[in-house]
Amino acid sequence: MTLALFDFDGTVTTHDSFREFLLFCFGAPAFLWRMLPVSPWLLAFAARIIDNQAAKQRVTQAFLKGMRREEFDAFAERFVTEKLNRMIRPAAIEKMRWHVSQKHRVILVSASFTDYLKFWCSQHGIELIATRLEEIDGVLTGNFATANCWGPEKVRRIKEIVDLASCDKIYAYGDSRGDREMLELASEKGYRVF
Repeated sequence: MTLALFDFDGTVTTHDSFREFLLFCFGAPAFLWRMLPVSPWLLAFAARIIDNQAAKQRVTQAFLKGMRREEFDAFAERFVTEKLNRMIRPAAIEKMRWHVSQKHRVILVSASFTDYLKFWCSQHGIELIATRLEEIDGVLTGNFATANCWGPEKVRRIKEIVDLASCDKIYAYGDSRGDREMLELASEKGYRVF
C-alpha cells in the first residue's frame, strides 16, 4: 500500500481555515467582538507561555459553546461550498487527485475540526483525521472531544488507523512545525512544495 498524508491549513489551503470559518459564521464585527476576551490567551500563545491547544480551546469556547449541531453543520456545508473551495492551492489539489488516481490511500491530517472538514473530504473522496468537537445532546460544548491534532498527536492518530509497516511508500506534505513528526514518517517528504 502507498500512503499519502496531507496537512490542510497552509499546505492545501492558502491560509488558516478555522479563522475563515469563524468569520463566515459570525461576520467581521461579531468575530472581532468575540476575539477581544481571548486576546490575552492568543498573546500568551505567541509568547510561548501556553501551547496551541490551550489557546485554540479558548477561541473555540468563545465562538462555539452552546451552538446546536444542526446549526453548525449548516454553516459548515455552506462554508465548504461558498468559501473553502476558493482557498485551495491548485497545485495541492492536483497532487491530491494524482494520489487518488494512483489508488493510494489518501488521508488529510489536520488540527482543524473534523466537523467542517468532513464535508470537504467527502467531496474529494479522501479520509480524514482531525480534531473533533465535543457535543452533548446535540449542542457543542466548546471543548475538544480529542486532543488537538498537531505535532506528535498527528502521528499517534495516524497509527491508530494505519499499519505503517504495511506501507510500501509514504508521502507526506506539510508546511509548519506542527507537521514535523508526520513528515518524519515519510519516505517522500513535501515541505512547503505547493
